[in-house]
Amino acid sequence: MSSTTSTSGSTTDTFTADERAAMKERAAELKAQSGRAGKAAKAADLEAEVLAKIAEMPDDDRVIAERIHAIVRAEAPDLAPRTWYGMPAYAKDGKVLCFFKAAAKFKTRYAILGFEEPAALDDGPMWPTSYAVTELTDEVEEAIAALIRRAVA
Repeated sequence: MSSTTSTSGSTTDTFTADERAAMKERAAELKAQSGRAGKAAKAADLEAEVLAKIAEMPDDDRVIAERIHAIVRAEAPDLAPRTWYGMPAYAKDGKVLCFFKAAAKFKTRYAILGFEEPAALDDGPMWPTSYAVTELTDEVEEAIAALIRRAVA
């Protein structure tokens, strides 16, 4: 993100087109979530939205996102799937705990598995909160499963 702020406090060229699109997706997500009735209906709708977002991804990202979705659902079935800035995410107590950002979303060279503040990954005075993912091997899948288990602990 690049930013130029004038003395009047307004910004110009603040966000890229991709960033603006993600913010619009987030606003639409919030509007849709506030209009849902019933917790069960809401959960089913949100998971369907996550699966739809994954299905829209280019093949390389989609394959990784599908496996990460399956790992999260298996390791932490109590996390609530939802979209977050148009990306698959998983929430605990209403707050996003982890998310998947497709490489194609912002035209980066790798996808990201990221963790937000509710994730219990604390390890001393500094610890990683996002991981680049270029392919899923058995070892990578087990590392993701271990991170998810630890994050929800």
